Amino acid sequence: MTTAAATAQTAGFTPKLVADDELARHWLRQVTLRLRREVLWMAHQRGQTPRARRGALPSPADPAAEALDLVRYWDDKIRFYGHDQTARYLSAQIAAPPPARRARPPRGSFSWVDRELGLHDVERFLLALAMLTSFDGAAGAIVGACLNDPGAAQPTLALAQRLWDEPIELLTVAASGHRLARHGLIEHVERGGVGWRAPLVAPGTVVRQLLFPAPEPPPQLRSLSRGDCIPDAAPDGLEIVPVVGPRGADHGAAAAAACPILDAYDGDPEALTAPGRLEELACSCWLRGAGLYLDLDAAAAVLAARPPRLPTAALPVRLLVAVESRADLAGAPQSRLAPAIAVPRLTYEDRLALWRSALGDRADGAADVARRFRFEAAQIRAVCRRLTRAGDPTRADLLAACRAELELDLGELAEEVRPRFTRSELILPHKQSLQLDEIRAAMGSLADVHHDWGTARVWDEAGLAVLFAGSPGTGKTMAAEVLARELDLPLYRVDLSQVVNKYIGETEKNLRRVFDACEASDLIVLFDEADALFGRRTQVRDAHDRYANLEVSYLLSRMERAKGLTILATNRKDDLDGAFLRRLRYVVDFPLPGPAERREIWRVAIPRRVDASALDLAFLAERFPLTGGHIRSAVFNACLQSAAGGAQRPRLTMEPVLVAVRRELDKAERKVSLERFGAYAELVTGLEEAAG
Repeated sequence: MTTAAATAQTAGFTPKLVADDELARHWLRQVTLRLRREVLWMAHQRGQTPRARRGALPSPADPAAEALDLVRYWDDKIRFYGHDQTARYLSAQIAAPPPARRARPPRGSFSWVDRELGLHDVERFLLALAMLTSFDGAAGAIVGACLNDPGAAQPTLALAQRLWDEPIELLTVAASGHRLARHGLIEHVERGGVGWRAPLVAPGTVVRQLLFPAPEPPPQLRSLSRGDCIPDAAPDGLEIVPVVGPRGADHGAAAAAACPILDAYDGDPEALTAPGRLEELACSCWLRGAGLYLDLDAAAAVLAARPPRLPTAALPVRLLVAVESRADLAGAPQSRLAPAIAVPRLTYEDRLALWRSALGDRADGAADVARRFRFEAAQIRAVCRRLTRAGDPTRADLLAACRAELELDLGELAEEVRPRFTRSELILPHKQSLQLDEIRAAMGSLADVHHDWGTARVWDEAGLAVLFAGSPGTGKTMAAEVLARELDLPLYRVDLSQVVNKYIGETEKNLRRVFDACEASDLIVLFDEADALFGRRTQVRDAHDRYANLEVSYLLSRMERAKGLTILATNRKDDLDGAFLRRLRYVVDFPLPGPAERREIWRVAIPRRVDASALDLAFLAERFPLTGGHIRSAVFNACLQSAAGGAQRPRLTMEPVLVAVRRELDKAERKVSLERFGAYAELVTGLEEAAG
């Protein structure tokens, strides 16, 4: 080895130039030779001589003076390269020709990128410079020395301009929109500086593929499909393919079937929100000829940013994004969206096959849960895993596990109602009682009729929609609770104050959340005061009328497709749109109770522990035409006043009950003469005068 060669080796550092690609080795060597030559010049400028030991670097100089030297001493630098023996040796090595290009370099290698993008020498050099510190950790020290900043470890465009023989050529690649940046090969990070002094980084997974091309994905990705067929032609640029299906559906399988070579992100979804992170993974997939798949959580994290943190439009890669609705991609560039891949919901037969396959010999009750719970594949597998760990599950265990799996994301739009009443407490005329029996029987046989009799195809497994109409307090909500108890179904009451929104389109969004959340399982949804939502459509006079009619039309379409039991409760049946009435399976009118019904309501309204032997229930029922709600309120108020009066045991007498009845009549603004109180008129008058 010549003296110049030995000095050149010890003047900077010796990187680990090991790479499968000859062209990559050549340009990495070009970078290291130019860095060594720069170290020699810096030592010469500062009157220092590199010592004959590895790692000897020039001491830092004044930054301002050094910046002036870059301009003032360019000619001196060129003369130094010609006169200094070691610098001449390094320049000769730099002038060595590159290796002959391979006809068919491995896909994803440095040579493949060079051929694919048609790179110029300055671009090859810049890419190798950005790769160096990712490839060899020892390079950071010499880069910091050349930048006159020992704390810096990443090269910059300013350093590249100093190292390259024709600095003016760097102007063509300085822009962030250059093809090296647009294809994700380098990242011009603006965090550590602006423009020329911003760090220049080649992502680690990209460097790995450029130097050691391999079909296997990096650790952050996992392979979803590796078909034997020839991959589809690469797109001209970024192509976003929506994979649309409900949560829990097998979006990944649908994506893999559509893309012969596909890798899925397998890390923390929030990590994708870091600048350049998704672009790095997409570039790695492009280099290997694969598509990139993001599941629902990963896609949600990316799309939630404003604007979404998507790869650059020039990167020729397919990005398959799992979403529940194509509307979730509203923030993505529409010009880059490809036709969606639809993931259909599982049919009853599909669900039953999955349950039986997963549970095996313990599939008792599989048919029941397949009908009642419209789960997707991922949810069925999750339930079965929990049941398998629990041992030998019973039918009740299976039902409980399915209910635990339900995720009803209704927020403040609806509240779950725990049923309090039984059928014996619901006092109705014979006709209405028969109608409730019919509704209960219909819900009990709905799944059998859909799946065994074959109506599911025509009716799309639709549930039942019924109307409860009547004055306040006639038992509409109570009847809904009774049905929930008898059918053993959850009951949710929709809060119209949260659903109805004055802003155009927001009401439909809220209603969509309600109906979508109820799709997964048979349950009961109660729309109380339904006339506020289901009112008549009007003649369009302005934009408000038009959008109000759209709300009603949207409700009509969702009502027809709603699963489970939907109950509309209203005090004003005549105000409902006629189109709703035609779509209802049952209409139950709750009349004001007659004397016989009122007597039964009085009887069941009194708590069991209360002694009511002193009450004349026949008199109360005959004289006062109250609804069930008013009667229960009167009983409750009478109990409160009796307890406050110092009663020794739970006991009701006529005095507090009659006063409570009088108060209920006053609340309803119904004037009742004292004659109605009969023999108790004087008692009521005396109590009111005493209270006055």
